[in-house]
Amino acid sequence: MKILVTGAAGFIGYYVSKALINNGHEVVGIDNINDYYDINLKFDRLKELGIAKEDASIYNRKAINCTDDKLFSFVKLNLEDRENLPSLFQLEKFDVVCNLAAQAGVRYSLENPEAYVDSNLVGFLNLLECCRNFSIKHLVYASSSSVYGLNKKVPFSISDNVDQPISLYAATKKGNELMAHTYSHLFKIPTTGLRFFTVYGPWGRPDMAMFLFTDAIINDKAIKVFNHGKMERDFTYVEDIAEGVVRVLEKSTTERVQNNALYKLYNIGNNNSVKLIDFIQEIESNLNIKASKEMLPIQPGDVERTWANVDDLIRDYDYQPNTSIKEGVKSFIDWYKTYYNK
Repeated sequence: MKILVTGAAGFIGYYVSKALINNGHEVVGIDNINDYYDINLKFDRLKELGIAKEDASIYNRKAINCTDDKLFSFVKLNLEDRENLPSLFQLEKFDVVCNLAAQAGVRYSLENPEAYVDSNLVGFLNLLECCRNFSIKHLVYASSSSVYGLNKKVPFSISDNVDQPISLYAATKKGNELMAHTYSHLFKIPTTGLRFFTVYGPWGRPDMAMFLFTDAIINDKAIKVFNHGKMERDFTYVEDIAEGVVRVLEKSTTERVQNNALYKLYNIGNNNSVKLIDFIQEIESNLNIKASKEMLPIQPGDVERTWANVDDLIRDYDYQPNTSIKEGVKSFIDWYKTYYNK
């Protein structure tokens, strides 16, 4: 298939693009390369996919046209761009779309709410309009475990109420689900939302726990442990996540259209909850360094525990996350030491 992957220079977008290419699909990636975190990490991910920094730095429609044997091409583009995004759809004639572009981060949404409205709501609407107007067969998009908000029941299930988000980031992701439902209902577009649970691994985001802890410990700085360490997360290795996303993208939606089951939501996680303290100990063990810990109260917007019930994804897509915390943490530490020459 010919697949558009938005957020292709991002953490999950990079892995999904790589997996799709390895399966023989033609992938066009877009990303705005914003400076929410180090843009060099984003350019280096694209370099791994065969895109030079100079080619990824400007909008160039000609550069994205996959007319040769190259299975991945890239264009720098905002989802909010109401002129060039439809032009891209018209030019490339995608079969399916995988939307992984978003302004990420729970805590940053307290400081810069406008960025979340622009990218996660306005940009998502623009993408839905393109899917509607250019006969896209399937839209798969990233939601988040953060939509569960104040939910106390674990493991989190798709059937749980998600009307109590506690961050604007979570509210925009719940908004995406509602918008997708509307377009599935009105315009018969098959849409699948995937609620991601704490993704970690090589090439990860510098603002996430795995990266922050490792960087601080190696550089002899105290790590900030919120809620005095009484946190649990469904840590999910990034390649397991990418495998699940690809399975959803590759499966035909014909049966869903026939059964009028156009709108779907799934949790995608490791199906297990790990104590934050145990996660930190695994990092310490791999680095052979004892961390200095600054115990702090819980941050606004944070939840104490996440745990994904992924039974539906296992049933419908044979999704089987199989990377242990021990394996995953070691893989990240090895990458970090190599990438930063530590």
